[in-house]
Amino acid sequence: MSETTQHHRACHLCEAICGLTIETRDEQIVSIKGDAQDSFSRGHICPKAVALQDIQNDPDRLRHPMRRVGGEWQAIEWSDAFELVAERLAVIRERHGNNAVAVYQGNPSVHNYGLMTHSNYFLGQLKTRNRFSATSVDQLPHHLTSLMMYGHGLLIPIPDIDHTDFMLILGGNPLASNGSIMTVPDVEKRLKALQARGGKFVVVDPRRSETAAIADQHLFVRPGEDAALLFGLLNTLFDEGLTRASHLPVAGMDELRAAVKPFTAEVMGPRCGVPAEQIRQLARDFAAADKAVCYGRMGVSTQAFGTLCQWLVQSINLVTSNLDRVGGALCTEPAVDLVANTSGGHFNRWQSRVSGLPEYGGELPVSALAEEMLTEGEGQIRALVTVAGNPVLSTPNGRKLEQALDGLEFMLSVDFYINETTRYADLILPPTAPLEHDHYDTTFNLFAVRNVTRFNEPVLGKPVGALHDWEIFIGLAKAFAARIGADLKPTMTPEQMIDLSLRAGPYGEKSEMNLSLSSVRDYPHGLDLGALKPNLAGRLKTEGQRVHAAPSLFLGDVQRFAEAISVPADQLVLIGRRHVRSNNSWMHNYHRLVKGKPRHQLLMNPADLSRLGLLDGQRVRVRSRVGVIEVEVAVSDEMMLGVVSLPHGWGHARPGVQMGIASTQPGASANDLTDERYLDALSGNAALNGVPVSVEAA
Repeated sequence: MSETTQHHRACHLCEAICGLTIETRDEQIVSIKGDAQDSFSRGHICPKAVALQDIQNDPDRLRHPMRRVGGEWQAIEWSDAFELVAERLAVIRERHGNNAVAVYQGNPSVHNYGLMTHSNYFLGQLKTRNRFSATSVDQLPHHLTSLMMYGHGLLIPIPDIDHTDFMLILGGNPLASNGSIMTVPDVEKRLKALQARGGKFVVVDPRRSETAAIADQHLFVRPGEDAALLFGLLNTLFDEGLTRASHLPVAGMDELRAAVKPFTAEVMGPRCGVPAEQIRQLARDFAAADKAVCYGRMGVSTQAFGTLCQWLVQSINLVTSNLDRVGGALCTEPAVDLVANTSGGHFNRWQSRVSGLPEYGGELPVSALAEEMLTEGEGQIRALVTVAGNPVLSTPNGRKLEQALDGLEFMLSVDFYINETTRYADLILPPTAPLEHDHYDTTFNLFAVRNVTRFNEPVLGKPVGALHDWEIFIGLAKAFAARIGADLKPTMTPEQMIDLSLRAGPYGEKSEMNLSLSSVRDYPHGLDLGALKPNLAGRLKTEGQRVHAAPSLFLGDVQRFAEAISVPADQLVLIGRRHVRSNNSWMHNYHRLVKGKPRHQLLMNPADLSRLGLLDGQRVRVRSRVGVIEVEVAVSDEMMLGVVSLPHGWGHARPGVQMGIASTQPGASANDLTDERYLDALSGNAALNGVPVSVEAA
């Protein structure tokens, strides 16, 4: 009988990067468990990690390059595929210009270091300004806020959850997400530890989420109006003398105080749905805590004033002296320091052709993608490259995007599924599966609640004839460079890049630890580099190295907030929701993640259900400006009155999708309702929450 081999690595399926112990026999996975010796996750595991074996064994996962010929898919050799891409894209660029080719990169890109290190080796050669990613349907306001306040879009302060006395969470549900822009495995135990040491945490959310259910206090807030609550909180802190001077060098504090002066709790209460006295008391409780932290996540980013929300979150931490303070919000110091090694970013250097939406860091808001394909004229997108993304289900007005994709001259997808988006591709290039390649978490160590590092060795061998993601991009780059007659600079493996970065980092050759890839490999359970500590003053990238409390860009947007007309109180509005067994649209083809109670329904408050004459479990029609869906409704007292909730990422039963389990799941796509015109006008981030809808019997 063959021997069992034990492997240790981190799960890459969400931001928590939990340590795993994986046993294999004869290149087959025998078991996946939480690694009790992991220095960071301490044995915690969620259902997604166990499904890694389902990804590995999924019969629907592509193992070879596939070319669409008419309505059929045919296998094609790697070399022929690379030549086809080079020829088609080069011809389109020659005829229509560089910007006729667009790029979309999905969320899994940051969970795969080979994509992070090598995708631009090919994509950069396209020299297009039409680059898009999942950033603008998620966390773009975080990055823009950090760029303007701290000088670098990745210099994002993280809640010091293990040492705080008071945590205020807005628009976040870490029990379902395992943390988000807050890499925090085992978050439930950490929150309960906060309570056990005498602290408390408060959740603000239009739904009594899984996290809100265990909080010391939960406040309903009208979707899209979190900025009103935050303005009321910040105004109260100033008005009642509850601020404390920061030890950081700060510019613009007087301007910040003046900007929030009109927005009292009494004025903001009716707008956000939280009584003025509750707003004031929350501000007092926050200020009274010795160590407190305010944290706003996706729910406050994906709304019409998402960037203002993130600015106000940072401002609340700043004016209470909880920014860059133990138990408050702290910046990490990772072993591979992307803040030190990259430029801070840039904003609005160019705009989208049709709607004039601003770029951030070289990317345009994805809400503009479909119109850039459908609107004729110079600069029209005629070809698309998608990388690990499914924008038909994950970006606003997916049906319009379907129409746009169907009219392209050429489309390439680097993906291992024929899904709702890639079914329109002319060519799909599938990389190796996650457990067949090594990995280093360059991104999520940057957002971790402790400084940690780990190198993940491959668990299974690389199949004969398969290519890793980074090898695919090298192949594409070489073929394209040869086709256009360009010189291609030499590159190195992702592993070599990480080794150089570790040696040059804060724990590398200039430190006592002298970290390198070789030494990190000696710690298969991960290496703890210590608790977060104050360091922001030395990491600021702003002019004059000061915190910019009142960036002119944000001050200019305050007037838009003041003049905005709130959605009528009797108008139903839509929000999304997260579940621990799901991550966007791509984990619905695994039985162990979709089994159990259905999670696709539209949740509605009992009073709203009764008012509309609807019944629990009934099939309903939900309509917005852009589309209509049919779905089952479920009564739920966890919903705020006037608010309905639908998870995104469902709606797989579409022609041409080759995902057997996902296609049989009920549910509709929430992004058939979300509106590409409804966005944060400042950043261009999609406003996926607070979408006006109507609901009626189907």
